[in-house]
Amino acid sequence: MAKLRITQVKSEVSTLQNQRATLRTLGLHGIHKSVEREDSATVRGMITTVLHLVKVEEIK
Repeated sequence: MAKLRITQVKSEVSTLQNQRATLRTLGLHGIHKSVEREDSATVRGMITTVLHLVKVEEIK
């Protein structure tokens, strides 16, 4: 299964509570911090929620 590198590129200030919670669930705790997650439907759904705050790269 492929992995995704998710990097937070914008601040969570002035975002909705569920978007802040989604960032925490993904494991992101600040701008320019990155995490690697397995590519799954659940993770893709979370990314969709915060797409305007993150950058996503596929790792092979």
